[in-house]
Amino acid sequence: MPKRLSTAYLNNMRERYKNAPKKVKSQILTEFCANSRYSRKHASRILKGSLEPRKYRPGPKAKYTGEVIYHLRVLWIAMNKICSKKMKAALPLWLEFYKDCGQDIKIQLMSMAASTIDKKLNPFRGPPAKGKSTTKGLKMMMSKIPLKLLDGQISEPGWTEMDTVAHCGDNSAGEYAHSLTLTDLSSGWTENSSVWTKEAPQVLKKIEKLEKRLPFKLKGCAVDNGSEFMNQHLAKYFFNREDPIDFVRRRAYKKNDNAHVEQKNYTHVRELFGYDRFDVFELSVLMDEIYQAYWNPLNNYFIPALKLISKERVGSKIKKKYDQPKTPCQRLLDSPNVSANVKRQLKHNLKYKNPFFLKQELEKKLKIFHQRVEQIKRQKLMTGS
Repeated sequence: MPKRLSTAYLNNMRERYKNAPKKVKSQILTEFCANSRYSRKHASRILKGSLEPRKYRPGPKAKYTGEVIYHLRVLWIAMNKICSKKMKAALPLWLEFYKDCGQDIKIQLMSMAASTIDKKLNPFRGPPAKGKSTTKGLKMMMSKIPLKLLDGQISEPGWTEMDTVAHCGDNSAGEYAHSLTLTDLSSGWTENSSVWTKEAPQVLKKIEKLEKRLPFKLKGCAVDNGSEFMNQHLAKYFFNREDPIDFVRRRAYKKNDNAHVEQKNYTHVRELFGYDRFDVFELSVLMDEIYQAYWNPLNNYFIPALKLISKERVGSKIKKKYDQPKTPCQRLLDSPNVSANVKRQLKHNLKYKNPFFLKQELEKKLKIFHQRVEQIKRQKLMTGS
């Protein structure tokens, strides 16, 4: 893009160019092109005086200043770099607590369309990363846990999907931390917890705690064919109760069957903790604290999500239609199947939770966590283990 030239500089270059011999003119033109970023033909016309440099860029005046874009980026980072449609829906929730800009900036941020937000943030986006899978099935239990999809039954909160993520780095040997994720298909409400090893008793204890934290009654749970789920402990827990849970499994090697929780494995786990190996129990405890105290409330109360309404094939393409972005909390408040007491508690929590405080404390805890990870790495290098 051409630079804006000062009048004094331009007059000086024109005077030099006018009185210079042909060979020197070529050198002056090269210098002028380097400073102005004009093409040689355009620059020669300006130096001859037959053309004046453009004072303003073509097209309409920029609506949003650099200061507005700066605050937009700050908010986007605080919102965990969500997509523009979700961010558009989240801005009213977050700007109420945002104190770093004036009301005029807030009005401009609120007026931004999702497409404009996308355009302004595109230069700051980066590529995603990938990790390692450790799912292994147990054929004996597969015959006892039915194979089916829950999607057609979803009409209220309580129908969920569950999965684990291994924090093993590039080596799946030995003991290390795992993240257990449970997500509701209707509202998107998601609970994460850290599990030390994927042994069935350990996983069951965490599932019991996650179920108590849910703001709705658990009605169904779909899992993959991993050994942490295909076992007697979980089968008894879900089936042997007064009101049994519809505990089902998905098809093997069909990740799209459990698409909702597979998506959360990236957005709620990998984007937070990355792909390092966490093979010290202390790290698992810290992860659990981060999930429960900061990460889950931030996502459930203040980060909107898109929900697929329908999809149809048009030729070689699939056309998808989504509803308006809403937070999981908002979806539960809008649901006629959630009790008045639960809605009252959700409203109370929403009133007294501050997304910027949650984000600030989250960053502090993550800093402590990653410092400890680096300390452990250095200790291993020194001891050669």
